[in-house]
Amino acid sequence: MTQQHRTRGTTPAVAAASGDRSSGDQTQRDIPQATVTRLASYLRVLEAMADSGIAIVSSGELADASGVGSAKLRKDLSFLGPNGVRGVGYDVRRLRARIESALGLERGHRVVIVGAGNLGRALAGYGGFAGRGFPVVGLFDTDPALVGTAVGAVTVRHLDVLAASCAEFEATIGVVATPDSAAQIVCDALVAAGLRRIMSFSPVQVEVPGGVELRVVDLAAELQVLSFHGIRNGHHEDGAATASSLDDAGTAPASSSRVRFPGPAVSPSPVSRNGSVIAP
Repeated sequence: MTQQHRTRGTTPAVAAASGDRSSGDQTQRDIPQATVTRLASYLRVLEAMADSGIAIVSSGELADASGVGSAKLRKDLSFLGPNGVRGVGYDVRRLRARIESALGLERGHRVVIVGAGNLGRALAGYGGFAGRGFPVVGLFDTDPALVGTAVGAVTVRHLDVLAASCAEFEATIGVVATPDSAAQIVCDALVAAGLRRIMSFSPVQVEVPGGVELRVVDLAAELQVLSFHGIRNGHHEDGAATASSLDDAGTAPASSSRVRFPGPAVSPSPVSRNGSVIAP
């Protein structure tokens, strides 16, 4: 399960999704972490709408496409200041820009990955990150058989040059894709290299100093949660829907993984901005 580990001195609210405040005249209101997560979901839907040529969207349409209630969506967007026009709706591109600014995306990010095994190479080779503002600029390992090999345009470097490379690349985010036994060592190395935003795919508990944002993605836990929801929603192990999950016509309801909004339907795919984190 995706978790955010906090260090002493932090509060339940997030000053800004990027972990710092803008130095401009306008100071953002503190945004709760749950709202930050939903803002990222709204942004994904807005990107799909913009790509489909949709210019205006109502709060109800955006809420439905994002899988939340209209009241919750309006409350979330209120943290960004005035946005929509009553009776008209939201300007898709303008709201998208406001959310990108709140999430700190307009400043640009550059990602380095430590661990050039199957997971690390899959992450480095996924082109969808660059399309959403997170290009992978560096890949590191200690295995002599991997150092010097290439994943797309990225060449695997030795972990010994991590700090110098992060400065060269102007890296802003580090990703840990190593075995659990190396997770703490790699986190320490990323912090020493000056990174203050780290994502770890290792479920083990690691310690980071104050001022460092750490997100832990436990893929096995996510699968366990998916298993639970499948049972709760009445699905057999073979994937067939039970009678309780069928509609009145005896057919299974449409998949909720499809983004629904007026205009051309958009489904996640490896080549779209809504693709899987790891390309198949």
